[in-house]
Amino acid sequence: MQNRSIKPGHVWLDTNGNRIHAHGGSIMYVDGTFYWYGENKEKSKADSGIWHWGVRCYASKDLYNWEDQGLIIPPNEEDPASPLHPSQCLDRPHIIYHRATGQYVCWVKIMGKDGTQASTVLVADALLGPYTIVRTGLRPLGMNAGDFDLIVAPADGKAYYYFERVHSELICADLTGDYTNVTGYYSTHFPHPHPPYVREGPAYFFYKGLHYLFTSGTTWYYPNASEVANARTYHGPWTVLGNPHPDDPTATSFHSQISSVFKHPHKKELYIALADRWLPNLPHDAPNMMDQFAQYFGGDSGCAAPEASLIPAYPDTSIADYVWLPVRFDGQMAYMDWQDEWRIEDYD
Repeated sequence: MQNRSIKPGHVWLDTNGNRIHAHGGSIMYVDGTFYWYGENKEKSKADSGIWHWGVRCYASKDLYNWEDQGLIIPPNEEDPASPLHPSQCLDRPHIIYHRATGQYVCWVKIMGKDGTQASTVLVADALLGPYTIVRTGLRPLGMNAGDFDLIVAPADGKAYYYFERVHSELICADLTGDYTNVTGYYSTHFPHPHPPYVREGPAYFFYKGLHYLFTSGTTWYYPNASEVANARTYHGPWTVLGNPHPDDPTATSFHSQISSVFKHPHKKELYIALADRWLPNLPHDAPNMMDQFAQYFGGDSGCAAPEASLIPAYPDTSIADYVWLPVRFDGQMAYMDWQDEWRIEDYD
């Protein structure tokens, strides 16, 4: 049965009838086909010890019906020390295309067991792979690098790397000419003393001459209120505009976390915010957990670590769902309004 619309928060199946697993994902448009890729969580059951099962990709002509293209970056089951081993905390793959070399460059974040967060960089001659690791354990600028986004400037092909410096601020760093490292030039933004106020999950887009970022607070897998900011240059300064989900009474971004924003190539102003609903079994009216996280990270010794007390170390992300919503602009402000169902065809 073919899908004819997008239904945020519903279980989304591929054309084989299986759950789609492209979490922390993004979309690329290549030669008339949409490719949606992300973390494969099919084996990430609660307390399984399996954080990921590689990076999976899907193809579509209409953004509704997705054909499984398989694992474009498979897990390395043999080497526990490999960043691609299923027990490694691999998150948020981002792929950019290098016009000069014809290569696809993929960065992934690896959360180490010792608390460090570093990047692994891979390259391939085709979007669907095979990918070869060219860097591991990369701590850009000597920093712990958390959630991130990669951007290529359409005019000159220069690339930028937005990442959370764990856990203090957001960094915009210039990438080297081959997109596999940082040059050393960077700027700092949105400083905060500690989680949950520190911004993570940066999702970049460009609209009417302005650069935009959606970000989330830092509350583990629990959802929280997003924030939108804009700037006139990649390096800012950034102006915080507020919560893009003002109609959500739970202040949880409709129980989701934005991973990326995709501009439809054939629609004048259709920007789609791709978000994950990591914990779909949370009650519909469950509030965000900002206060509890703030008490713990703010130094309240009587408050247990949220990761230990609220959810298991390995939550059941194999049942995570998706919340895709169109972005609505009002002047410079960007909003996302809840829709039970919506269609691409309803946009110019």
